[in-house]
Amino acid sequence: MQNNITHTLHNHLCLGCGLCEDICPKHCITIQRKDGEHRPVFDESQCLGDKCGRCLKVCPGVGIKMKSDAESLFASEETRQDKYIGRYVSLYTGYSLDEDIRYHSASGGMVSQFLIYLLDKEIIDGAVVTGFSEEDHLTPVSYIARTKEDVIKARSSKYCPVALNKVGNEIAGAEGKYVIVGLPCHIQGFRKRAKIDRKFREKVIGYFSIYCSSNRTFYAQDYLLRKYRVKRENVSYFAYRDNGCLGSMCIQQQDGPESGIPYNRYYGALRSFFKPRRCLTCIDHYGELADVCFGDIHIKPYSNDKTGISSWIVRNTYFDALFKEAEKEGYIKMDALEAHTLNESQKAMLYPKKRKVNALMKLDKIKGRALAEYNVSLPIPQWKDYVSILITNAQRFIGRHRSLWFIIDYLYDKKNKNGK
Repeated sequence: MQNNITHTLHNHLCLGCGLCEDICPKHCITIQRKDGEHRPVFDESQCLGDKCGRCLKVCPGVGIKMKSDAESLFASEETRQDKYIGRYVSLYTGYSLDEDIRYHSASGGMVSQFLIYLLDKEIIDGAVVTGFSEEDHLTPVSYIARTKEDVIKARSSKYCPVALNKVGNEIAGAEGKYVIVGLPCHIQGFRKRAKIDRKFREKVIGYFSIYCSSNRTFYAQDYLLRKYRVKRENVSYFAYRDNGCLGSMCIQQQDGPESGIPYNRYYGALRSFFKPRRCLTCIDHYGELADVCFGDIHIKPYSNDKTGISSWIVRNTYFDALFKEAEKEGYIKMDALEAHTLNESQKAMLYPKKRKVNALMKLDKIKGRALAEYNVSLPIPQWKDYVSILITNAQRFIGRHRSLWFIIDYLYDKKNKNGK
């Protein structure tokens, strides 16, 4: 096996997280957009080869020791275990008590509000978040938020690839304490970095994950702009979700009124056309190595809320105590949640996830591809999981070829016409 991320690339294991760029001591890796995703461009002439291997050591694409790492990280006497959630101390629902943050953030604004609390109380000096570029308002940009205003600029969901390739070294070289907000794959990569980088490890006091069933490629964004006849150069504001619970995709153009496309109208209609390949072999829905994990809770009675409500998982007692303090000080409202209720709210994506991963891995093994290693037992696939993979791959083929997007148009319009 090659001791650098060419192994990841050759075996279709790259998640596009970007962590390899920062960790390379020779600066021979650059993250670029390619085929709708982030990919490392690698200058092998500068690579130290077997003398280094740091890029591969932090790569979440090749897998991670999920079970043993979680047991090591979250080992307090109060820790409980759930088949789907993993190890945890507490489960909650709630929302920000700042009505503006609650209404304009995804899922009740809990991520934004809790970060603001941590900054206000000087518990942290900054948080890694992701907003949109001020130049085109469509390109995701990750940065360290040090003020309430910085946090608010990054609120709400980003249904597109996000590379955290510029923040790791900034944290390692800075003074203070930080938290990192990312997807489960980002958290896995940063946990790997923490094992080999003492300066980085000492600066990060928390890892926050967003629930993730799968991301979407940049082609999804291209498709939606095309579908609604929006010119990229005219966009002055863009949000995948704004204006209440689930809300709408909001697009403000320089020469026209703001458009609002309801989340329930556009998101499901994208089906699997723009799913990145590596997302299909990810087993981590909630973010099992994160200290706190945040997401939606689309199940009654919570789904009756039209302003915004969050669910979250706390995996250690330190952050559990901080949430309770944030509630006492009037930042948030929160209530306890049962594990079964949380899992049921995610069931369409959560329950078949590991079966489908195992099915695809079995097919990849037959093809001679290296597999991601998670040191966990995966459930035996059912025949319908293999059928699902075939359908997904057919849809992904269509999504990668713009000349075939008329097929997506037909199915998109049909779904919305039928109201399904």
